[in-house]
Amino acid sequence: MSASAEGMVQLVVSELVTNARKYAPGPCLLSLEIRDGAVQVSVWDSEPSLPVARTTDPGRVGQHGLEIVVAVCRSFEMHREPVGKRITATVMPADDAVGDEGSDDIRR
Repeated sequence: MSASAEGMVQLVVSELVTNARKYAPGPCLLSLEIRDGAVQVSVWDSEPSLPVARTTDPGRVGQHGLEIVVAVCRSFEMHREPVGKRITATVMPADDAVGDEGSDDIRR
């Protein structure tokens, strides 16, 4: 995995775990898996409310994390669970896979 792709995975982990710690009242869990050549990042937390990605606003200071995660990932999914929610983002390790305009794999 290239340093750029590794940095992208670290960015996604940082944003998702930071949001879980900031907005959920209880614990959170992180899992990383390699599937089909991609890194799947899953974060579970105890808050059942699903996050809402804001529309792009270059004048807004902060709160762009989810917007960035959705933009750099091959897929992004949110699911309510019996307790809390799970957010799963898939990051392609190849540098040229980020920002593939032909992909519709982003799900909300």
